[in-house]
Amino acid sequence: MGKNLHPSVEQFKQFVKRHPKMIKEVRSGNKTWKEFYEDWYLFGEEDEIWERYKEAKEEEPSTNFMSKIVSSLKNIDANELEKYIANFQEAISAIQNVIGQFQSGKQNDSHTKAQNHHPFSFRKD
Repeated sequence: MGKNLHPSVEQFKQFVKRHPKMIKEVRSGNKTWKEFYEDWYLFGEEDEIWERYKEAKEEEPSTNFMSKIVSSLKNIDANELEKYIANFQEAISAIQNVIGQFQSGKQNDSHTKAQNHHPFSFRKD
């Protein structure tokens, strides 16, 4: 059994499909479908109030990533950021020390092996 909806309701449904953020507003309890329908009926589809409910245009991943970083940096306290950087530098320094110890250990091992292994073996008769 098909539903015979009023043509304006059908138009509103199509409008909602083009403005999917409206669904989130209703589900979160910020607004009701009745309120949206009344606004749509009064203001029409071309009003600027609907811009925030449209599907977001696809941005380049790098642009989106950079905007997230910038917005995150706006919320960080400069003193906290300085502490994080200092801790990060200490961690890098510790890692470099460990790597340096392993590398010097490998160099000593290869040097010792080179000394024990002679390319020409001379024996006394």
